[in-house]
Amino acid sequence: MKYLPGQPQDLPGNRQQLANYTAQHFTYAVDAGVATITLNRPERKNPLTFDSYAELRDLFRTLSYGDDVKAIVITGAGENFCSGGDVHEIIGPLTKLDMPGLLSFTRMTGDLVKAMRACPQPIIAAIDGVCAGAGAILALSSDIRIGTARSKTAFLFTRVGLAGCDMGACSILPRIIGQGRASDLLYTGRSMSGEEAERWGFFNRLATPEDVLSEAQIYAKNLAEGPNFAHGMTKKMLQQEWNMGVDEAIEAEAQAQAICMMTNDFHRAYHAFVAKQKPVFEGD
Repeated sequence: MKYLPGQPQDLPGNRQQLANYTAQHFTYAVDAGVATITLNRPERKNPLTFDSYAELRDLFRTLSYGDDVKAIVITGAGENFCSGGDVHEIIGPLTKLDMPGLLSFTRMTGDLVKAMRACPQPIIAAIDGVCAGAGAILALSSDIRIGTARSKTAFLFTRVGLAGCDMGACSILPRIIGQGRASDLLYTGRSMSGEEAERWGFFNRLATPEDVLSEAQIYAKNLAEGPNFAHGMTKKMLQQEWNMGVDEAIEAEAQAQAICMMTNDFHRAYHAFVAKQKPVFEGD
């Protein structure tokens, strides 16, 4: 199933206004350029379904063209982030699919990660409580993770008889916390505490459960007020340079920075500096 934003306003250059997007399988709101996506099934610890996977994938793809969204926060309702795929609505039906059906599903879930990584806006995850399975992958695929001491992050695929290599985990997780630590989590499927996640670099910082969402939104708002085109370029380079040697990366960054030097934001920053003022960026 394909979900598209509810009656977005098209702009020149395939840009769209997405503040009024109406989500069907989670909540979505935009304030001051920050879109907050909330997985909203707190009675089940916010599990994902086939439909929510698909809608998230399509929304992140469309956000690449979102002219009025500068940064994104993803979180869970209640006291948990996301418990992964719904046991009754996903796991049960998967046991009845043939190989083509299973491969279609696993490719679809991987496409969600691709969409999050290709989306130019920085994504900040606000994580409290359970962050497990596909929920841990959502956190992993974000750019910044703010957690709580009581949070429990688990890549628990081996605990249900699957490999730890799900949705890019074996590629992305070692780059964030290191090969040995990633191996520990992916082989055992154990829970990583909030303090351990911060110590290992999975969480950028810890907050109290009461403040974790607001801190993520403040962080996102600060980014939204910055040079958005340049932020998108930074995210693109962080992604592309995984597959480059140093010489290729230096050349790619030379080209990226030259492009950014052509933006109005670069000139705004210069004139603000000369005038001893704070620059006001507009993302162009």
